[in-house]
Amino acid sequence: MSKIRIKNFGPIKEGLKSNNGWIDIKKVAVFIGDQGSGKSTVAKLISTLVWIEKALVRGDFNDLSGAEFRDHCAYQNIGSYFKPDSEIDYIGDAFLITYVNGETNVQKNESNSYAFPKIMYVPAERNLVSAVLNVEDLEGLPSTLYTFSKEYINALNDLQSGQTTIPLKDFKVEYDRASKIVYLKSFEFNIKLSEASSGFQSFTPLFLVTGFLSNILNRKTDKSKKHSSIEQDQRLRRRIQEIMNNPNLTDEVKEGMLEVLSAEIRYSAFINIVEEPEQNLFPTSQREVLNNLLAFNNQDSNNKLVLTTHSPYLINYLTLAVKADSLVNNTNSLEMRKKLRKIVPIESTLNGRDLVVYEFTGEGEIKKLKDHKGMPSDDNELNYELGETNEYFAQLLEIQQRL
Repeated sequence: MSKIRIKNFGPIKEGLKSNNGWIDIKKVAVFIGDQGSGKSTVAKLISTLVWIEKALVRGDFNDLSGAEFRDHCAYQNIGSYFKPDSEIDYIGDAFLITYVNGETNVQKNESNSYAFPKIMYVPAERNLVSAVLNVEDLEGLPSTLYTFSKEYINALNDLQSGQTTIPLKDFKVEYDRASKIVYLKSFEFNIKLSEASSGFQSFTPLFLVTGFLSNILNRKTDKSKKHSSIEQDQRLRRRIQEIMNNPNLTDEVKEGMLEVLSAEIRYSAFINIVEEPEQNLFPTSQREVLNNLLAFNNQDSNNKLVLTTHSPYLINYLTLAVKADSLVNNTNSLEMRKKLRKIVPIESTLNGRDLVVYEFTGEGEIKKLKDHKGMPSDDNELNYELGETNEYFAQLLEIQQRL
């Protein structure tokens, strides 16, 4: 299991005080907390470090300077978060990466269990790809949004018969390749996705991209940890080095050639990092979204799902997924499984050992949320806010009585 440790980076100060500072990146990792508390900061660092590890395995570069590391972080708009005393440590299955005193150190991990990942960072600004045609032509947008928009276009072009059903009220999404317009359809109406509610604009690209990338992994059937021999790895690295060291090739040509080479690599894991999956959605729709993300994540044992959220409902729905998993493993009754499925789809259940929730404070600290048999504790800030509303209402009733 990979893990990360962070101090004095952006809004993060002391970081996690328990577990010697190490944040475990389990199969499902959830970050909760107030705005600006560092949830997205850590999620973006995880995305960056997992990508750097993959690039090191692939042979895109052999070493990593402090300046290069900061440049890679700038892709996620966190390049300015570095401080003189910033400390970042990452333990992956293939490499150990440390950033301290402005310099990086990279060491090989002798683990034999590295799963070559497809990494997707789903930004909170994803609504824009539903509302605007040709997002890639706009200037000044976050780099992650450009990358996400490319995968969204790939997902649309991959739709069988140009349409699919989304798990929100069973609406259909239809893509007209000629006009490049996405339609949202039901038996009552047919509208452009750009004219639909913000909830549909947020969920539709998230669903399509997640499904598309998950299916890419499944299409490559053989799910061994590493899909190439040592000789094949060395041959691929030589080809990459030849491209990178060729002075006659422009950066654009090099990037294109590397993308072609990447197609030869068989992905054996999907790392899905999603900002605010609950964005603009009613609570029951939030449950549908979470169950959908968990189902895709469960398609392969190497997959991982990282979520940032402000929603207390998602934490409660995760509790349902963990509880349902313990029940489904203790019954062979078809009747009981049918009842369970009405609450949590079997494919969306979650083993409590595979879940971790971290709470980010406004003081730059991170706390691991306590759990009971793997189920997230009610003792968290999101639930406190719900409880505080009841307290405020009681105070209003007291004022009413005095009036």
